[in-house]
Amino acid sequence: MKKTTIVAFLLLTSSKLLASGVDSQIDQLESEWAKIYYSENSEQHNHYPHLIKKAKKISEEHPHAVEAIIWQAIIIATNAAYESPFKALSSIETAKELLEQSIKTQPEALEGAAFVVLATLYYMSPGWPISFGNQNRAELLFKEALKINPSSIDSNYFYADYLLSKDEVKDAQVYFKRAISAPVRHNQVYADTQLQEEARTALINSQQRTLDKGRNKFLSLFTSANAE
Repeated sequence: MKKTTIVAFLLLTSSKLLASGVDSQIDQLESEWAKIYYSENSEQHNHYPHLIKKAKKISEEHPHAVEAIIWQAIIIATNAAYESPFKALSSIETAKELLEQSIKTQPEALEGAAFVVLATLYYMSPGWPISFGNQNRAELLFKEALKINPSSIDSNYFYADYLLSKDEVKDAQVYFKRAISAPVRHNQVYADTQLQEEARTALINSQQRTLDKGRNKFLSLFTSANAE
């Protein structure tokens, strides 16, 4: 075996081992986040600042691990909900910059998760001049995420939520159903099943919303008839 071949082999092996170590840390980070996010304990959110530091440390130790950058952005954005309005705006701007950085470096990292989170920030944030909120931009980012991974629970659920916010109920229901039937990741069973449960609840609520709208429309016919 040539010396250059041996060097290449060692580099490949070491990079795989490094990736494996980072993957393990990322999995743990997501698991910790999920336990906090889906917990019913009102004090659980106090753990987010610690988790942000942990994500930042992983990013510093593995600067080429885009996944760590994405999770740092996710945790910062999640924690923003518990901050003062001014600080929250700064936090979501930081999250946006991290996500844009990760997309520029490796757009398909975490199966397009950066697009999903960035799209969610765009449609949930206030628009100019307060913040960068932009519905059209959100739509494009969601569609890009679905191109990368059409069977992602996250992509389908959050796109459905976005469509629901625009009162596009029938289209939203299609994507909620896709999220519910999407495969669960073996290494993140808890996080995925929790989100699927939210998708089921959202689907039921949207179906009830459709029924109520139809019922009200039906009843309005009698109201109009009586008025005449």
